[in-house]
Amino acid sequence: MKKKVFKLLKALSILFFLFVLIITIAILWPLPKMEMPEKHGNILVKSVNIIDVQSGDVLTNRDILIENGIIKSIDSSGVSKSNKADIIIDGTGKYIMPGLWDMHTHSNQHSEWLHHPLYIANGVTGIRDMSGQLSNIDSYWVGSKERLKWNEELSNGIRVIPKYILQSSYQIDGASSVPDDFPEFFKLQNDKDIDSLLSFYKNEGVDFIKVYQQIQPKSYRKLAQEVPKYGMHLAGHKPMFLSLEEAVNMGQRSFEHGRIFMYESFPGADSLRTVNNWQYFFSQSKRSMVEDFNPEIATNLMRRMQKKNAHWTPTLQTLKFEASAHKEAFLNNPNLKYITTVRKKLWWGIDVKNNKKRNLSDEGKDLSIDFYSASQEQVKMANEIGVPIMTGTDVTDSYVFAGFSVHNELEDLTKSGLSNLEALQSATIVPAKYARLDKDYGTIETGKIADLIILESNPLKNITNTKTIDGVLKNGIYFDRDKIQELKTFTESIASSFHMNVKVIYSLLSSPLIRVQFAD
Repeated sequence: MKKKVFKLLKALSILFFLFVLIITIAILWPLPKMEMPEKHGNILVKSVNIIDVQSGDVLTNRDILIENGIIKSIDSSGVSKSNKADIIIDGTGKYIMPGLWDMHTHSNQHSEWLHHPLYIANGVTGIRDMSGQLSNIDSYWVGSKERLKWNEELSNGIRVIPKYILQSSYQIDGASSVPDDFPEFFKLQNDKDIDSLLSFYKNEGVDFIKVYQQIQPKSYRKLAQEVPKYGMHLAGHKPMFLSLEEAVNMGQRSFEHGRIFMYESFPGADSLRTVNNWQYFFSQSKRSMVEDFNPEIATNLMRRMQKKNAHWTPTLQTLKFEASAHKEAFLNNPNLKYITTVRKKLWWGIDVKNNKKRNLSDEGKDLSIDFYSASQEQVKMANEIGVPIMTGTDVTDSYVFAGFSVHNELEDLTKSGLSNLEALQSATIVPAKYARLDKDYGTIETGKIADLIILESNPLKNITNTKTIDGVLKNGIYFDRDKIQELKTFTESIASSFHMNVKVIYSLLSSPLIRVQFAD
């Protein structure tokens, strides 16, 4: 009997050793690098129709000469001399527009393989990342220094990525959001912490402090007062314990997600800001937020945002997911092939299960659908009043796909009352002005950076034509149809690989920031 037990233990030990060995090899196994396409000094796009995203005009049959990634000249077709070009792109019958920007994303240590190729393949040439780090490099989230390094490598032509527009801090969400063993000033427990936090992030090259829902009013007010002195600004969620009006008046430059006016425009708004358990109160108040919505309150808040030039990034895809999590047609998305099995089965799988259960329950029936529809109506209201609206998707949230979801967001913005032109502006010139980079980006003009998309069809006629991508120009590289497919195939292959999925699990488990977020 002892021999049998010994043999069993020995076999189990060997199996455990092999398991640990396989996992260790998978963690350490190097991932393939994307082969850089050829970079061209001079590129001529001939006989193309230019989408003017400011006026909505189409400049027909033009030649665009690009030198070292900069638009050198725009002429009537035949004027530009083709002997100057290293490569000539035939734009006959096609349309060209500025590259799209996604102004609400979340990048991680695996974005080089799982996100960046898909952004470029979908004509997304700029992104604002809304994640960050504390004082240590995180195993999962990336910080400002990593993103700035990626931007430098983009400029040097050694990386295929969108430009990272504006650098974010880690989300500032009160003491409970800060793991143990990190400096106390991240918790913002007293006034001295404000200067310590701002000094730290200034040295990290951060452009804005991302405020989150549970930041305390005293901390928020002091932060808003001091942040301009450091050359930074506030952006992020509407703090739950302050009114939207106060946050706008204190200078927060952008507000994220589609719920901000619903929080403020129902009979329980004051209670939501003062109740002990706001999450529970919110869940019990969602129907009232829809049915008892006060448009007069919302209109006044929208006028205040317009006056203060406070931008809104509704990220409609997040509410659309909640409204559609019980629908098989929505869940059977062909872009799931670009998502790791770990994320599909665990993170997204749990999210689908919870929202599906809620949507099919008696008390939750149609509530998420009504909530989503109400947010779309508020987008229409805000746009008519003149609130600047920016396209954002919230990659890596459930069923939000890097690159692809920008086109879905544009379509949903038009279903929410924006014209096709206004939707295009929300992903081009509006965010470029917000980032104070419109001298170089946002429109097709001489002297601007040639981040461009060539389309088969006119998006001013139908916004879904932004999906008819024939080519992408980025940093002097021309991604034609074949190269675009290579980008997609690269990510599809990596996402399904065993070693990438092991790396994702390991990075999630090793991240103190992720552990705190899930615990919350």
